[in-house]
Amino acid sequence: METRQASGRNFSVEVDEYPFTSHWFERGGSRMHYLDEGNGMPVLLLHGNPTWSYVYRNVIKALRTEARCIAPDYPGFGFSDHPPDYRYTPFEHAQWVNALIDHLGLKQIILVCQDWGGPIGLSIATRRPQDFGGLVILNTWCWRPDLPSVFFSILMGGCFPGRYLQLKKNYFAANVVPGCIHHKEKVTPSLRKAYTDPFPTEASRIGTWIFPGEIRRSADWLGDIESRLPVLRDKPVALVWAMKDPAFGKPRYLDRWRTIFPQAQMETLDDASHYLQEDRPDRIIEAVRGVALKIRTQ
Repeated sequence: METRQASGRNFSVEVDEYPFTSHWFERGGSRMHYLDEGNGMPVLLLHGNPTWSYVYRNVIKALRTEARCIAPDYPGFGFSDHPPDYRYTPFEHAQWVNALIDHLGLKQIILVCQDWGGPIGLSIATRRPQDFGGLVILNTWCWRPDLPSVFFSILMGGCFPGRYLQLKKNYFAANVVPGCIHHKEKVTPSLRKAYTDPFPTEASRIGTWIFPGEIRRSADWLGDIESRLPVLRDKPVALVWAMKDPAFGKPRYLDRWRTIFPQAQMETLDDASHYLQEDRPDRIIEAVRGVALKIRTQ
């Protein structure tokens, strides 16, 4: 089986699964890897923890004949570099993505975001709403943490057991990702490798440990984003929600999003978990198409 390996990284993925050309955006002496496939309306696909652009591969394969699909790997994730003195905070990741948008000159963007991709992407969209045409929101949040979220943040983003699990055991990549894909037949050996291999050492896994701790540490930043979300209320919005998600598959998350975006189209999926890009990419594809159509006809 032919594989693809990005320059400077010691892992590879099968080309038939990830048949894309790698692009690089350099900033401050470090490089961020991203995909830029197709032409037309830009679709910016932002991943969460501990995934990378690979998680959107099936969405991109379908949409690249009708849109321009841009999917970055945050620094320290996927094929991207680990910048020196980088703290792996969502705020820093957002700065990189914002700079990439400027570098590519993107306008009328459709933002597709899941997990930490929600706060990262929406922190940008609320600062430059004129550059975003619509939103496709997948199992994420964008507000100060509640008590269960704070407990999770302390547990998985603290010194024990979180630091041990992430740095020693690569826990999120090795256990959480396959555990949060509902269709177990999709959890193939090549899929497992695609998510675990970007993190071969303890040092390379720091970003996966920082993310859960930032649920509480970035509370003020998250609250500020939520306060600015009304500037996006006139945009077409689609909510695609995996109800088997142990983190976000609770009605209170959907209820809160629908309060923020009462105009949103909503689809709930009873056969998808947290990584719904793996379980039901077809529904994400259709949601993007629906938002694109509304943008064109506005």
